[in-house]
Amino acid sequence: MKDTVAGIDYRFTDPQLLHEALTHKSAGANHNERLEFLGDSVLSLVISHRLYELRPDAREGDLSRMRARLVRGVTLADLALGMGLGKHIQLGEGELKSGGFRRASILADTFEALLGAIFLDGGFDACRRVVAELFDPLIKNLPSDDELKDAKTRLQEWLQARARPLPVYTLHREEGVDHAKTFYVQCQLPDDGLMIEASGNSRRKAEQAAAERVLIELTDIQDR
Repeated sequence: MKDTVAGIDYRFTDPQLLHEALTHKSAGANHNERLEFLGDSVLSLVISHRLYELRPDAREGDLSRMRARLVRGVTLADLALGMGLGKHIQLGEGELKSGGFRRASILADTFEALLGAIFLDGGFDACRRVVAELFDPLIKNLPSDDELKDAKTRLQEWLQARARPLPVYTLHREEGVDHAKTFYVQCQLPDDGLMIEASGNSRRKAEQAAAERVLIELTDIQDR
């Protein structure tokens, strides 16, 4: 049984933990969901600590947004993909045939399970070293604080800075079947009547798209 995996500078004392971390629930009862739960918590703590150390001037809200960017599923899946983790994941026949080793959610979950296994096998310091090696380059290349804010937050701050009332978001309509709906949301500014509609595959995404379009309109008006 192997005791290490490419892309991770760690050798397991108990290879069984590595085997469990790489086993998807479709492959058997001794799967990695519990390790994933543990790894998620350890990752959040280590990233919080690294951000606190590496970004000493960042405010609490900025730190939270940075952490959210780093620990989101797409970031973890990208790291797992770069490590070639997919080829090591033990999958059931159905998941294997459907390409589960390439699925972002499975890659991200397995990555977290791997961190949970390292934590159990080598302790917090070992896990911290692995996370720092993988994430410190990402921390150094994070976008600016403003770029990390979502459109609704940026629109709210823009309006508040000018003592203007907050926007009102209204779900205008929904289209499509239940599993593939498109949501249409209107974002209206109460003081000047500006209203823009946008769509998305969830209400939240539609609201964000509408806020982004309102921001573009407001800054265009300001620049005229």
